[in-house]
Amino acid sequence: SLCRSHAIACVNQFIIFLLHEICANEFACVQGSFGALQKICEDSSELLDSDALNRPLNIMIPKFLQFFKHCSPKIRSHAIACVNQFIIGRAQALMDNIDTFIESLFALAGDEDCEVRKNVCRALVMLLEVRIDRLIPHMHSIIQYMLQRTQDADENVALEACEFWLTLAEQPICKEALSGHLVQLIPILVNGMKYSEIDIILLKGDVEEEDDNVPDSEQDIKPRFHKSRTVTLQHEGGEGEEGEDIDDDEDDDDDTLSDWNLRKCSAAALDVLANVFRDDLLPHLLPLLKGLLFHPDWVIKESGILVLGAIAEGCMQGMVQYLPELIPHLIQCLCDKKALVRSIACWTLSRYAHWVVSQPPDAHLKPLMTELLKRILDGNKRVQEAACSAFATLEEEACTELVPYLSFILDTLVFAFGKYQHKNLLILYDAIGTLADSVGHHLNQPEYIQKLMPPLIQKWNELKDEDKDLFPLLECLSSVATALQSGFLPYCEPVYQRCVTLVQKTLAQAMLVARSNIMTLLFQCMQDTMPEVRQSSFALLGDLTKACFPHVKPCIAEFMPILGTNLNPEFISVCNNATWAIGEICMQMGVEMQPYVALVLPHLVEIINRPNTPKTLLENTAITIGRLGYVCPQEVAPMLQQFIRPWCTSLRNIRDNEEKDSAFRGICVMIGVNPGGVVQDFIFFCDAVASWVNPKDDLRDMFYKILHGFKDQVGEENWQQFSEQFPPILKERLSACYGV
Repeated sequence: SLCRSHAIACVNQFIIFLLHEICANEFACVQGSFGALQKICEDSSELLDSDALNRPLNIMIPKFLQFFKHCSPKIRSHAIACVNQFIIGRAQALMDNIDTFIESLFALAGDEDCEVRKNVCRALVMLLEVRIDRLIPHMHSIIQYMLQRTQDADENVALEACEFWLTLAEQPICKEALSGHLVQLIPILVNGMKYSEIDIILLKGDVEEEDDNVPDSEQDIKPRFHKSRTVTLQHEGGEGEEGEDIDDDEDDDDDTLSDWNLRKCSAAALDVLANVFRDDLLPHLLPLLKGLLFHPDWVIKESGILVLGAIAEGCMQGMVQYLPELIPHLIQCLCDKKALVRSIACWTLSRYAHWVVSQPPDAHLKPLMTELLKRILDGNKRVQEAACSAFATLEEEACTELVPYLSFILDTLVFAFGKYQHKNLLILYDAIGTLADSVGHHLNQPEYIQKLMPPLIQKWNELKDEDKDLFPLLECLSSVATALQSGFLPYCEPVYQRCVTLVQKTLAQAMLVARSNIMTLLFQCMQDTMPEVRQSSFALLGDLTKACFPHVKPCIAEFMPILGTNLNPEFISVCNNATWAIGEICMQMGVEMQPYVALVLPHLVEIINRPNTPKTLLENTAITIGRLGYVCPQEVAPMLQQFIRPWCTSLRNIRDNEEKDSAFRGICVMIGVNPGGVVQDFIFFCDAVASWVNPKDDLRDMFYKILHGFKDQVGEENWQQFSEQFPPILKERLSACYGV
């Protein structure tokens, strides 16, 4: 206790020293001190607002605000960045000075320094989430400012400003606030959806050249654990390009590009705004679209195809009258000489697959299927991947409509086995498995079996028992075996025997773990200075937790502090795997996780609230928070209000599965403990519930009780007013599934 008291005193003295130094006259001293303070604010935002340090933030916030007027842009930028760290957490010291903070931001709106402008935009985006009440009186001016900044010459500023439209789209006031500004906003977002010159350089420019003979390098193929499992959960929008539903494809392909850029953010904003405004968006968009889609410059044409895909979900009803003309044009774009045009055309066509299948087969389905199959055999690997993913979406929509074309489809997919490099081979397995799921027993014909099974069995025989490619191949074979029924009998024995052997080997390896010093080695590797070593260590820890937890459990007390320390988004993959491992440990430990909640929960809440956090990490973090709350609701529920909104938006696009199930059970239990924590953001919970297609009966009952409990609490009239904010699809779904 005495040591802790001394430590707290030392920290406070250090902070006071730095605050004193920023008032010094020597610029280098001021800048260096502010740099240190910014890092302290980034790393210890909760601690600075706690009783443990006697709340130094009460002194720090007013001091920082004074420096918003400093003559040096570097100092101004540091000052804003420091204060920004405390917005999402609603730090009391900042809330007490909120009006001064907002006035100071407005005063810096025209600052010439791009870093200052970037931090001003970032602050306004976060304030939109947590203190929209203070921004509403100034909303017209803020929107005008953000329209300018979204076109800023500095792309980092433009990206921060573009986040504003994504965040505003989630607010109930969005439609009212933005209606009069769509005429300005839509062209800006559309313009932001073009590949920049640097994007094209990073994508190696002339990507129309064939590259399918070039073997994939190891870094091209993300390790299974690198995806931290939740990424394997498919999104409602399918394999896509940008935004909430639609950024998987870009994240996988554009390894040379940043995870999040202006193109992606603009497309995501257009996507969510299309879901808010529906067909009211089209009068502002249609005059632009024709010029884009038929433009001679391939970069502009490509962006037009992306626009068309981005609005598919929200504006489908209004677009139907134009699709008989547009779909043939998009099919024609599948033959474009530019690979980036061909690949985006694949994705956009997949977004309209449902409509295509609703028409007579010869009208659009047959030509689309024919051209997509050609693109599956494209000479460019990026196009192969996009086509394979798009065809899988088409298979899900068309189902038995594909039966007349099965021979042609199988010829193409089998030929791709000999053509594809490693990365796309994994996607091919998925396309074949989806085909089997879609056509079912119609695949059980000698002709089809003879085409399909030899290459699958050849791959099965080539792969070693330790090869991770066995996972997607096993999933593919499971679907094929189910579809073929008796037709799979000739292949049953060797496949069955090997599966039994794999189970035996796995159990033997679990015994090996018990007799080895792997836990000691893992403890050391988890603390390695190399992020890659820690990343792999946490992946292994998660796997061991799932496979043989009794061997892991004795080490949990030593492992958990290390996991908590590595919840640092600076190293995305390390943080991702540490987060996933914690979630797996939660499910095994149950109530015994209580001593470790304080070690990890503040970090998880900070991560889920951080701007620009990659979607993969957001999803993993949300699932782990849900699981932590499931096993320790009393400890986690008090913080519900601090994470419920980003939690809901992070998981709304994940398809039904076990991870999502456990996370939602946790959130329901926490709402039972702290119902007040969800009231302010209940619309987001409703939206997340509606994302479930087929929850288990007891989970559905949990949803039902929470929804009706809220409705009964507020009364019928208030509920009607509240539900008027819902998009039509959400309103219909909740009414149909839960009777509210």
